[in-house]
Amino acid sequence: MGLRSHHLSLGLLLLFLLPAECLGAEGRLALKLFHDLFANYTSALRPVADTDQTLNVTLEVTLSQIIDMDERNQVLTLYLWIRQEWTDAYLRWDPNAYGGLDAIRIPSSLVWRPDIVLYNKADAQPPGSASTNVVLRHDGAVRWDAPAITRSSCRVDVAAFPFDAQRCGLTFGSWTHGGHQLDVRPRGAAASLADFVENVEWRVLGMPARRRVLTYGCCSEPYPDVTFTLLLHRRAAAYVCNLLLPCVLISLLAPLAFHLPADSGEKVSLGITVLLALTVFQLLLAESMPPAESVPLIGKYYMATMTMVTFSTALTILIMNLHYCGPSARPVPAWARALLLGHLAQSLCVQERGEPCGQSRPPELSPSPQSPEGGAGPPGGPCHEPRCLCRQEALLHHVATIANTFRSHRAAQRCHEDWKRLARVMDRFFLGIFFSMALVMSLLVLVQAL
Repeated sequence: MGLRSHHLSLGLLLLFLLPAECLGAEGRLALKLFHDLFANYTSALRPVADTDQTLNVTLEVTLSQIIDMDERNQVLTLYLWIRQEWTDAYLRWDPNAYGGLDAIRIPSSLVWRPDIVLYNKADAQPPGSASTNVVLRHDGAVRWDAPAITRSSCRVDVAAFPFDAQRCGLTFGSWTHGGHQLDVRPRGAAASLADFVENVEWRVLGMPARRRVLTYGCCSEPYPDVTFTLLLHRRAAAYVCNLLLPCVLISLLAPLAFHLPADSGEKVSLGITVLLALTVFQLLLAESMPPAESVPLIGKYYMATMTMVTFSTALTILIMNLHYCGPSARPVPAWARALLLGHLAQSLCVQERGEPCGQSRPPELSPSPQSPEGGAGPPGGPCHEPRCLCRQEALLHHVATIANTFRSHRAAQRCHEDWKRLARVMDRFFLGIFFSMALVMSLLVLVQAL
């Protein structure tokens, strides 16, 4: 009350100190009207003629700009223009008595104002009154236009990130007046978007308004409020270029480890490098997303890709173990020789050097070494001399030993080549499987952007 009296006295003092020639006819009439209206006026009481009468307040919101959407803290910051209109029963006059003056503009601190606040406010600072004027008409209608920067809580659902849509509600209502004393209603079915400045990250689909009447546990009387629901859809182009597309390219690069030659020594290194790159992108995504039970779509894609790369690296290690089987390894089993080296190698076009595609080398049986004593008798021939070289048993024994050693070496070499060929068949098989998986997962995610 003291602050209002101070503003009123200061305004009257300045008006009275002005020279008479500085005030025209309209100015003198406005001064007289101001003095007559506020001579016995107080802004501390609800301006109704009957205390049982309900004061109707019309609320209109214009969205000007989306300042920030903090997904991690779930706080939405907006720049709004808020217009409130009500009727003051004690601020009425006859325009004819004041030279046809039907409206004046005075500081809002001089009149009674409804205590309408944002219920879901997420700002630690106390609400402050905007230092704007009110437009007062001769019939007592008061219009108060004030800009406001609001920070409201918004439940953010990032399950479909970066192709998600959000619904953020802003609930306005009186803090102390119940529905029997003050009734708030929206003007129109939605907030105005005529002066909205387009946001680079969010596309606004609308801002419908809805009036509710709730009864809280603290009070028996109902409390009406107006909720403006802001419908947002994320512009995903930046996230597709910065987070999704690199992951797609990396996931398509990972299966190519099966196409590298085993002798290069880079098959396992490529898989580990791809896994580390995906981990870096996963950490970047986790820093911007709020911790929630629902995993974002891009997070699921990262997890599936990392799992695929992990399995491909493990299979690469097993295939390299098959490739480097030494001479002491057992021969390829019969079922693997028939199924993998036969049908699968032919269908995947894995052939030996110089062998046409579609034809597989028939399996060769390892020749059984012959004993030098068994059938290594002297060959028949026309030689009947007692000192003939073909009848020397010691020489024949050494020749048979050399021949058996050569046959054993060729058998071991053929066994080693079979294992290497089996490794190439498995490489070609898993290359097709993992590349198809990476391509299908990437297309499923990228289709969401269309």
